[in-house]
Amino acid sequence: MPEHASFLQLLGPVVLALAAVLWVMGLVRVLRRARLESSPRRTGPALTALPHQRQTAPELEAVELTPAERDAFAGLVRQLSDGR
Repeated sequence: MPEHASFLQLLGPVVLALAAVLWVMGLVRVLRRARLESSPRRTGPALTALPHQRQTAPELEAVELTPAERDAFAGLVRQLSDGR
């Protein structure tokens, strides 16, 4: 044991090495578990209690604004864009 190094200075690299080994073991375990969970699974029967989802998007809706509403909206846009 070198005379100029304290016990804590010699213990530091050992603790860091142990922490690195434990971290790698944990990482391997997590990756292995993730690989097993992502394996292809059997598809069971469809859930009949849930309603069928429609494949198309709902139709778009539009509302006509009155001139007063249009002016109020334009004023709001101007007010919000003044800071930029």
